[in-house]
Amino acid sequence: MKLIKIIKICFSSLIVILFVACGGEKSSTEQPETPAGTSTPPVQLQSTIPEAEENNMTSGSQQDLEPSASQRYPLHRNITATLFWVGETESEANHQITNSVSAWDDHWMAHYGGVDTPDRQTLFPPFTPHENPFYFALPYNDFDDFGNRRDDVLTVIPWAKERFWEANESMVKNRWIEIVHNGKKVYAQWEDAGPFVYDDAAYVFGDATPANRFNDRAGLDLSPAVWIYLGYDTRREDNRAKVDWRFVNEEEVPEGPWRSIVTTRQIDWE
Repeated sequence: MKLIKIIKICFSSLIVILFVACGGEKSSTEQPETPAGTSTPPVQLQSTIPEAEENNMTSGSQQDLEPSASQRYPLHRNITATLFWVGETESEANHQITNSVSAWDDHWMAHYGGVDTPDRQTLFPPFTPHENPFYFALPYNDFDDFGNRRDDVLTVIPWAKERFWEANESMVKNRWIEIVHNGKKVYAQWEDAGPFVYDDAAYVFGDATPANRFNDRAGLDLSPAVWIYLGYDTRREDNRAKVDWRFVNEEEVPEGPWRSIVTTRQIDWE
């Protein structure tokens, strides 16, 4: 009996010891109970982004994050620009090149609506043109003389990979540029290739000087409307000046007479 009593006492002591070990103070890592009727507060995580940078990310708009035109496209400074126009006939001054057709349109003059005569003082010609009278030519064509797409288009044209292009669609026709002369800005669309050179990608899309050697190394042909807007008398027909220019996306082109008629026609070859 004494032995059984001793065993009971030892067993009771063991239970007490186990109870104290397991039922004592809670672990320091255990969350306190939440009173009934309340929710557990979310765990606050420490941000790894500096506060200033985090504020910029949340308050800045998408437009703030996009590069401006001056960052996307190089500014071509002090480029000689010359006068040309739709329907210009062959002459010694233009090296016997007619402008009744363009690099991408075999019926340019008909589609435009007539001869865009420089013999005027108004921005628009004597008739209402069907296409934008604010146009220009740069010495690059994305097609060769046989109508084949040039091999370099995907590597030299900045916007070439932005979307899919049809086989008979020019990647450069109708693109916009901003022209600056004497502090005045004017905008125009790309409607022909020249002057005199048609594959000068290093200049048109880069920072090289124009490859053309004629007319003071002209690198840009401008329409009568552009010249008249800049304050020149196109009736002289020998307009030539130094300008700065760069490509701009259409959504960056501000309102002005150059938006009265926007050219959308693509290639028209016979």
